[in-house]
Amino acid sequence: MILIRACSGHDELEACVQMQIETWGYDDSDIIPRKAFLVGQKIGGQVIGAFDTDLPGAAPNGTPESMVGFAMSLPGVKTGKNSIDGNPQPYLHSHMLAVRDRYRDRGLGAQLKLEQRREALSRGIRRMEWTFDPLEIKNAHLNIHKLGAIVRSYFVNFYGVSSSRLQGGLPTDRLVAEWYLDSDRVCTALEGRPAATYEIEERILVPAAIYEWKASPGGREQALAVQLQNRERFQEAFSKGLAVVSFTRDAEGNGVFELGRWAQPVQV
Repeated sequence: MILIRACSGHDELEACVQMQIETWGYDDSDIIPRKAFLVGQKIGGQVIGAFDTDLPGAAPNGTPESMVGFAMSLPGVKTGKNSIDGNPQPYLHSHMLAVRDRYRDRGLGAQLKLEQRREALSRGIRRMEWTFDPLEIKNAHLNIHKLGAIVRSYFVNFYGVSSSRLQGGLPTDRLVAEWYLDSDRVCTALEGRPAATYEIEERILVPAAIYEWKASPGGREQALAVQLQNRERFQEAFSKGLAVVSFTRDAEGNGVFELGRWAQPVQV
């Protein structure tokens, strides 16, 4: 059984630290220390863990040793034109989500996001954001198709040089997922109902081979070429007021971002 709950105590927060090293292969320059997890949690952020209670020695409520995933967010405030009505608006920035290798492709990432959503709404927080790599097809499918997030911002080399092996030595370009937690769009996506239809004005493709290219020194030039081409296309589309409103995968496994006009929900 997988138990999803808020992490507590130094040992569980330290387990999150070790899992980020295991997941991304970070060196000391990129590791977020336990104290940062603790402070983030104390000031209104989230540190949520996934625990496999069927592991040998695991307690019914989970232990640091039985943690198999986590999500960490930090609190923020939208002001001015970045808020919905011009007034200060609290939100959460989900900075990290990790799942151990052998637990991937089981929906744990979605379960962690849903617990983040539930907890945020319980405090009256109705908006979350996070960044993700435009070349990661699985992440895009989760964020846009399953969770109902939209995208209308592109950051070039957002984190600078990264020690993560998953980055493949490429610039850390990032899209920004905007998740309006109780909007019709999000509720529709989470309930599996047919999504609203949009007039698609642009499509941006990510080849299924991108994972192989990023992992191979010989393929990184191909991966970089895709990144640079797609960077230009995203920036041009966003400058025209378009947003990523859907994401599909074709028969060959290529990922396709679909962009159209999107109206920000009114929150009352």
